Amino acid sequence: MKYTKNNLAFLENYLNVASPTGNEKAGQKIWMDYIRPFVDEVRYDAYGTCYGVINPEAEFKVVIEAHADEISWYVNYITDDGLIYVIRNGGSDHLIAPSKVVHIHGEKGIVKGVFGWPAIHTRIGAEKETTPKLDNIFIDCGATSKEEVLNLGIDVGCMITYPDEFFELNDKYFVCRALDNRIGGFMIAEVARKLHENNVKLPFGLYITNSVQEEVGLYGADMIADTIKPNIAIITDVTHDTTTPMIDKKKEGDQKCGDGPVVFFAPSVHHNIRETIISAAKEKNIPYQRAAASRATGTDTDVFAHSNGGVPSALISLPLRYMHTTVEMVAKEDVKNVIELIYATLLKLSPEMKLNYFD
Repeated sequence: MKYTKNNLAFLENYLNVASPTGNEKAGQKIWMDYIRPFVDEVRYDAYGTCYGVINPEAEFKVVIEAHADEISWYVNYITDDGLIYVIRNGGSDHLIAPSKVVHIHGEKGIVKGVFGWPAIHTRIGAEKETTPKLDNIFIDCGATSKEEVLNLGIDVGCMITYPDEFFELNDKYFVCRALDNRIGGFMIAEVARKLHENNVKLPFGLYITNSVQEEVGLYGADMIADTIKPNIAIITDVTHDTTTPMIDKKKEGDQKCGDGPVVFFAPSVHHNIRETIISAAKEKNIPYQRAAASRATGTDTDVFAHSNGGVPSALISLPLRYMHTTVEMVAKEDVKNVIELIYATLLKLSPEMKLNYFD
């Protein structure tokens, strides 16, 4: 897989557009337009999960999946003097909010605002330093009354996103908000492109699936798994680079950006599919790392695995620094290697392979 002017433009446009949980439409339209030439059909469900299908008539079905949504905020309360208090839409981090610029998606369009915070001068000497919390962070959109806020088209329930955009760092990393997990959407789309350009004829139907609402409970994957009813599912998401400060490797494992895709071991990860992935990595000399998850992976892998009476599923993760911030960071080489590993794994799958532990 190579980075080209075309796929990098897709990645940048896809990352930069707002696609908050529950309102992923804008990002999904970009994604569907990109994959359309590489698949036989493009489909979507009522809540916005989109998927491209190769060999739609095939009885045996394989899913490769990522999730399309990004964390955000909701307007929850507007004060009489025009300040806005928020609740989370997904795992948004209150500690990084102060001084961030935001886009409030109002009924009249996007309105800019800022997460305000008292100046350091007013906090020096305080007996106990006040830290940002969900109940004390607030947005100032330049209004001085609730009526003025409402006249801007802002009301309770409006979504709030960060406008931070894509860039490359030191020619080795991609940086942006929402790499979790629109970078996954990019990677599965590139797998579809590689299959198309190499004229690969798969012996099964392939469902390249970009699910919604992962950040609030894996709901989009839960719905689409029941719709597609796959025989195998391979999920890709991000996981923590644990080499940065303040992360406990004894708790979070030992994964590093630049050292390759992370293959997970967990109860919901099917041994046969996982070993097929590892075999593909070894055969193609693709570097990979190992990680373990207790009870659940916390990704769409869990709902695919537990759907339809049990679907053999596996998880290939991309190491990422600074998760759920606006400067999420992944190694460009790791992105390539995840694409290559999913591609190589698909070439090893067949309807005849063993999918239970007792055959």
